Amino acid sequence: MSQQLVDAIAEMREDDAVRITNELLNEGTAPAEILDDCRTAMGVVGERFECGEAFIPELMMAGEMLTTITDILRPHMAENAADEKLGKVIIGTVQGDIHDIAKDIVVFMLELGGFDVTDLGVDVAPETFVETAKETGAKIVGLSGFLTLAFDPMKDTVQAFKAAGMDDVKIMIGGGQVDETVREYTGADAYGDDAMAAVAIARDWA
Repeated sequence: MSQQLVDAIAEMREDDAVRITNELLNEGTAPAEILDDCRTAMGVVGERFECGEAFIPELMMAGEMLTTITDILRPHMAENAADEKLGKVIIGTVQGDIHDIAKDIVVFMLELGGFDVTDLGVDVAPETFVETAKETGAKIVGLSGFLTLAFDPMKDTVQAFKAAGMDDVKIMIGGGQVDETVREYTGADAYGDDAMAAVAIARDWA
């Protein structure tokens, strides 16, 4: 792990974060490792937000920094992108949560991993997930939530799929504070610690 990159992102030093990212790439660091450092940094920012030590502008700035870093990494990762589509995935940040940072990383990695991804964005209502699954025929759904307030909307979305009789749709959750306890609470089929885990889960279900 590059503590320098984690600190630069967490402290909102964009120029330093970009410089360190390029230096890491030049040194041969795998893009996936750099993305993992970004995830660690966003965890720090998320904890500060939960504690009232950071606010919406900081979250937005961190998200913009992450987009910049992802754009730098994209060409390096595209070389290993899968050509054949493995299946369709729907992903979105659940209702009441407007954070797209972790979600965007997962979308990026799923696309590189060979999936056709429909990104619904943020603050997505349960019925929107269900209707989109019906329209696209997707059998894999990813629910993202950066804050603890996302847990109930995740549960509501899982229940919406069950109410619609769509038991063949697999649902994974991830983000911020998500762990096995939260997975059990929401009724989701799986949870992923990071983007690589999400891709592994999707591949297992495809």
